[in-house]
Amino acid sequence: MANRPTHWTPDAVATRFEDAAHTGRALPPVRVQGYFNVWPQIVREQWERLSADEQPRHYYPPSPEAIDRMLETMRWVHCLEVEQRHLVWMRADRHEWQRIARRFGCCVKTAQRRWQRAMQMVADQLNGVTPIATTQGTSNFEQY
Repeated sequence: MANRPTHWTPDAVATRFEDAAHTGRALPPVRVQGYFNVWPQIVREQWERLSADEQPRHYYPPSPEAIDRMLETMRWVHCLEVEQRHLVWMRADRHEWQRIARRFGCCVKTAQRRWQRAMQMVADQLNGVTPIATTQGTSNFEQY
């Protein structure tokens, strides 16, 4: 990996999560194998296509390197708890802080601090820094 930083920062980790979320959205939709449509293709006039609810989706599949980076990034969340994973991916999908805070039942500032802590935990894990031991029975997510 040529563009891999030697020292990971929380901002670099957040950028990689956003890139992974973008790559995941660019993948083609999953379809059930073995089913196909036997109806003939209906060719519509231009004026009929303009009034249609569904617009054709044009997407460009991501490169194999982008998919490899996405899969690597998805492995990073194993050092986080389940709620932290949800928080990280919601923010990577660019959900608003108010919506994230409502989902976790806290204020916006608390959600931001929890996200920042999760980014720092992933960066520490990637840099090989040993995490600070927490007290027995409390999780890292509940500290803030």
